[in-house]
Amino acid sequence: MLKKLMLSLTAIIVLGLIVIAQDKSVTLEGHIVDKNCATGKDAKQSDPQAAAANESKGCILMKNCFESGLGIYSGGKYTEFDDKGNTMAKAALEKSKKDKGAKFKVTGKVTGSKMAVEKVEEIE
Repeated sequence: MLKKLMLSLTAIIVLGLIVIAQDKSVTLEGHIVDKNCATGKDAKQSDPQAAAANESKGCILMKNCFESGLGIYSGGKYTEFDDKGNTMAKAALEKSKKDKGAKFKVTGKVTGSKMAVEKVEEIE
């Protein structure tokens, strides 16, 4: 009986910690890129992060590319944005004076492989 109680309490604590961890915002720094380029031919290169840095904002904002969705390539991993994040990232890219290599700091909550974006700002 005591063993079952301890297992149940442990499970409740672990589940509670998972829920708490999912509610925390994270900040990623990297290059905003469209999903087509992040998961297509550029992703198969030896350094997909460098390919993301070399992608022009004109290419990222082209209709087909933009409609595939935007995300950030940070730490060797692509994290896709939610719809609000796509809109915020588009505005940040349009505002940037750099055509290539603009670096951004994006804050939001990541669930699975998608980020609910709260804030996008250019750095450097």
